[in-house]
Amino acid sequence: MAAPSSLENLIEALRCLPGVGPKSAQRMAYHLLQRDRPGAQRLMEALQQALRVLRHCQRCNTFTEAEICDRCLSPRRDPSLLCVVETTIDLNMMEQTQAYSGLYYVLMGRVSPLDGIGPRELHLDRLLARVSDGLVREVILATNFTNEGEVTAHTLGEMLKSRGFKVSRIARGVPVGGELEYVDAGTLAQAVRERKSLYN
Repeated sequence: MAAPSSLENLIEALRCLPGVGPKSAQRMAYHLLQRDRPGAQRLMEALQQALRVLRHCQRCNTFTEAEICDRCLSPRRDPSLLCVVETTIDLNMMEQTQAYSGLYYVLMGRVSPLDGIGPRELHLDRLLARVSDGLVREVILATNFTNEGEVTAHTLGEMLKSRGFKVSRIARGVPVGGELEYVDAGTLAQAVRERKSLYN
């Protein structure tokens, strides 16, 4: 059997991207080769550079070119608050809210027993070392509200509480600007359960 051609190798390589199936990968490959060879060159160079220079921040585990990222070094951040997220994309979303001024830790995954990912695969020993710096007073769990995210939050919560840390979880509920008639029953039920007093 003949080895795959360069074109087949390119199509197969593009399939590693999330949400890209065989047809999408084929369209991307033909587009880059037929219509945008300079774009293909830029993509190749950008990927090579990213793979060469990017590493994980020693404190928060996000991607950075330095040993410690700028966010972790910022004196404007509250070092007593540590928000744990699943991915760097989640960190970016938290930053866009402009409602949080503490520091982060990025798990780079989530507990998923069906996929063979447990606490050991997430290197939770690094998280424990991070929260044990003597400055962290509260750990905010901001994992996704999927089955895996809930398992991850529970695992982290138990681990951190047993070591005396204050642990909180971001709330679920009705989206800002959302109308009740368009909110699903599960979200509305969670919003009722997690209601808070207006007058303390």
